Amino acid sequence: MAKRKILTFDYGATSGRAILGEYENGKLTCTEIHRFENNPVEVTGHLYWDILRLFHELKQGLIKAAIAGHRDIEAVGIDTWGVDFALLDENGMMLQNPFSYRDVLTDGELERIDRELPLKEVYDRTGIQLIKFNTLFQLTAIRNRYPELLARTKKLLFIPDLLNYFLTGEISSEFSIASTSSMLGAGTHDWDRELLEKAGIDPAILPPVTPPGRRLGKILPKLAEETGISCDVISICGHDTGSAYLAVPKKPGEECAYLSCGTWSLFGTELDHPVVTDEGFAFNYSNEGGWDYSTRFLKNIMGLWIYGEIKREYERKEGKLDYATLDKELLAAPAFRSLIDPDAEEFMSPGRMAEKIRDFCRRTGQPVPETRGELLRTAQESLALKYRYAVEGLEKILGREFETLRVVGGGCNDRILMRFTASALGREVIAGPVEATAIGNMAAQLITLGELRNAEEAREVIRASFEEKHFLPEEREAWDEAYARFLPLVK
Repeated sequence: MAKRKILTFDYGATSGRAILGEYENGKLTCTEIHRFENNPVEVTGHLYWDILRLFHELKQGLIKAAIAGHRDIEAVGIDTWGVDFALLDENGMMLQNPFSYRDVLTDGELERIDRELPLKEVYDRTGIQLIKFNTLFQLTAIRNRYPELLARTKKLLFIPDLLNYFLTGEISSEFSIASTSSMLGAGTHDWDRELLEKAGIDPAILPPVTPPGRRLGKILPKLAEETGISCDVISICGHDTGSAYLAVPKKPGEECAYLSCGTWSLFGTELDHPVVTDEGFAFNYSNEGGWDYSTRFLKNIMGLWIYGEIKREYERKEGKLDYATLDKELLAAPAFRSLIDPDAEEFMSPGRMAEKIRDFCRRTGQPVPETRGELLRTAQESLALKYRYAVEGLEKILGREFETLRVVGGGCNDRILMRFTASALGREVIAGPVEATAIGNMAAQLITLGELRNAEEAREVIRASFEEKHFLPEEREAWDEAYARFLPLVK
């Protein structure tokens, strides 16, 4: 079998990578070609993504791949975080840099929109978890605060579709990324135009929804000349969680919960069709789109963002800190002394994370964590307990139990969090692969290129290619007691 080469660009909310995938004799390997930071920029009171810098980094990834001798790459696929977008004018030019979902733009927007369009109706129509930064609520906030911006808008492109447009000139709206928006009709694979009109948003600005697994065309000639790479661009699962879920190496018929663990934690499972119920609304579960029009039934949880913000806060004062030092401090701190709800709104925005945790503990009558180790332990124990809350909601909504949790993504490297998670859930945790988003991106490309037949064969290849680690529950009684204290903190 001839070796097949593909290139993935995986943009997370804090960093991005270009990773070379090579497939030969039933095995897939990953090689990092380029890594870069993704730092939103605050200007005149708003937080924006530096999208042209991110496209520059994409070009650097292509150039480095060519220099490394990989001009024979067959295809490129791009995935990014969800909900955010750019607005284009009649000439196809960006009207401004995209707002970051962590911007103040949507502060109070859920409460405001609920007065004119009941949020329960939005959920019933879309099946999407109600979070203030969902695309629909960003657009209604823009409509109210900057109506002239929407008046000039001719097309809206989500971030992966925008980068694909920069590469190929092709305007499209891929299903998995579109499904994060609170604008797609549950189970319809199309925009809910009636909902959009009720919200005061013109449906004409949205391109037609297209399935993942499409060849968009070749890299534009001038870019091919500049970078040394000329190949197809494939619209894979543009939402990074859609790609990560495709990489979950479950066996045929295996019943398991999924966790894509990174800056965000996406906790749920994969279904054949959406489940939109009152219980799903109560637990704020989401029906997002995946490969082959599957449903990612999941809950967004704040994830490793809080840990990362604590680390960055101390690094600004002390310089670079290694994880081994932080882990040692975390384990030396007392267990279950203080707990937080990781999804409390104050933890969403960057900055002052240590003080926000202390304020939460003061307000809820708990001991206030003082040391760095105490802060980190509070964050990670609380995250593991939120996973237990999420799996209990998942089982209640679907009416079945999950014996194991399969974890993919960078969080697999956090052995302490994996141990905490197994203990909090009281069930086995199987961790890996770490580079799940890039691997799922590769799998979608290989299926589109005809090298793999379907998702089941892709997962068989992933199981054969990447290591898994197993974690079993410990100290069940202590975790049960902590969970009883945690529940009153969750809104």
